Amino acid sequence: MKKLLLLLLVSAIGSGIWYARKQHWFEFSAKPTDAPAANPMTALVGKHDIEYSVLVSGDVQPTSQLDVKPEVGGRILKLNAIPGAQVKTGDVLVQIDDRDILTERDSAVADIEGTKLSLNKAQKNYERAKDLFVQKLLSKEAFDNLESEFLIAQNALDRAERKKQIVEDKLSKTKVIAPGDGTVLTVPVVEGQVVIPAASVNNGTTLMTIANLSRLLVETHVNQADVGKLALKQDVKLTAESIKDEEMDAEIFFIAPVATLKNNVKGFTVQALIDKPSERLRPGMTVQMNIPIAHVADAVAVPVGAVFRGEGNSRVVYVLAGEKTEKRVVKVGVSNTEHAQILQGVAEGEKILLNEPERVPRKRS
Repeated sequence: MKKLLLLLLVSAIGSGIWYARKQHWFEFSAKPTDAPAANPMTALVGKHDIEYSVLVSGDVQPTSQLDVKPEVGGRILKLNAIPGAQVKTGDVLVQIDDRDILTERDSAVADIEGTKLSLNKAQKNYERAKDLFVQKLLSKEAFDNLESEFLIAQNALDRAERKKQIVEDKLSKTKVIAPGDGTVLTVPVVEGQVVIPAASVNNGTTLMTIANLSRLLVETHVNQADVGKLALKQDVKLTAESIKDEEMDAEIFFIAPVATLKNNVKGFTVQALIDKPSERLRPGMTVQMNIPIAHVADAVAVPVGAVFRGEGNSRVVYVLAGEKTEKRVVKVGVSNTEHAQILQGVAEGEKILLNEPERVPRKRS
């Protein structure tokens, strides 16, 4: 019996403690959630230099690049350039086997000699016939036939000479020369390989790719939300991951008129020209392009996280005056990831909240 009474007493005491704790929790949680914190996070309105810029990445490309292709087909006898080589206008880059064309030229020369003999004979017959025809010792029909033979022989000589000229042109094209100064980027062929000439019906074999590396450009893709802030001839700064100790200047010279999709982001192709690229900068490298948009010196500013959305499209801040909090509509100017310029609504030295009052963390007792 005593044990039963003891158990009932312990149970009653435990229930009382539980009820007291539950009542205390209910009273604590019943406090309004929007009560201001005893020590909210604040900041002072101050003066700051604010610079807003768009940071994008892009790939380095030559301003001019061309594929060198043969104008005649044949087997490559000699390659005179390798990747990385500097070439000048007129340098012989590739020598193509010309033996078949030399044989063709010899045949054209022989044709010319034969047509010259035929022309000489026809000319003499024509001149004699002309004298006889004037003296009325030769019929009109016979004279016309001899005149036609002379003209045909003359035409044959012209065709033979044109054929020889064509062969000479083909022979000169067996030496592929550099069309301009530049650096050889790629050589996708080897000596002994048979190449196909470039023509209207096919692209031909690419012998090598040459580019002018004295001037480079960066091509990037700028989000449609930022492209409206860019302008032609706008100065930008470039840095490369492999050349961290050097910053280069560039200038925007092309903004695409039509948007494109890249990585599911709609934007515009933008190209910036590097007038004096670093000697260590190479085509294909990825660089970071910093495009300055706006700069304000000594601006009245607040932390960007202290500006909140108000009604409609308005922006508000919460000014702390003593123990009271005042909600103010402000006019925001230039902003970046750290500070927002306040054009109207607060003054330097005022204290503002970094959290909206209903979101200020409560201090637990």
